[in-house]
Amino acid sequence: SGSGKTTLAKSIERKLFDKGYNVYMLDGDNIRNGLNSNLGFSEEDREENIRRIGEVAALFARAGFVVVTAFISPFAKDRENALNAYDQNSYEIYLSCDVATCENRDPKGLYKKARKGEIKDFTGIDSPYEVPKSPDLVINTQEESIKNCEKQLFDFILSKTSTWVFVTNLNFCYNVLQFYRQEVMALITISLHFYTFINKKNVWMRFVSWY
Repeated sequence: SGSGKTTLAKSIERKLFDKGYNVYMLDGDNIRNGLNSNLGFSEEDREENIRRIGEVAALFARAGFVVVTAFISPFAKDRENALNAYDQNSYEIYLSCDVATCENRDPKGLYKKARKGEIKDFTGIDSPYEVPKSPDLVINTQEESIKNCEKQLFDFILSKTSTWVFVTNLNFCYNVLQFYRQEVMALITISLHFYTFINKKNVWMRFVSWY
């Protein structure tokens, strides 16, 4: 908490959507409050939390989405397993920010609760964090501005995808309209474009935060 992962992920999701990508962000708000609401913060539950996230992200990726996941994932083994859920084109992004900075920000007041003993096994306080040894990208959210961090991540994602995504989306939307105008050939074209779209390599991103 406090590294800027959710802020950055939301911004990138919006930018990618505006550019024409099918994109979805997964974070604690839409995973912990639903699918993983039965999990706590023990080592076993954290492992299962990240495993499920990896599988959900892989499902979206196979459907042609760019998936941005923003989660605290302290253990290297769990990160590796999540990435392997969709190993065709997945990347580990490490947001570097020390615990003092995260605790100073403390947007949800979690560090204060952890210091008081109200939250157990809190990463950085009474639970360890294993720093990634070879992440695909390191973003220093401790010293860099949000704008610079956004640019680094956005440029990285674009370097791993192709402009065909935007073009195909436009063609697909156009052909859908033609279909509803009862032009039979449009249906054939839709099928061809959609087949191409879902079988091209897309990216799902693993966000790995310091705390």
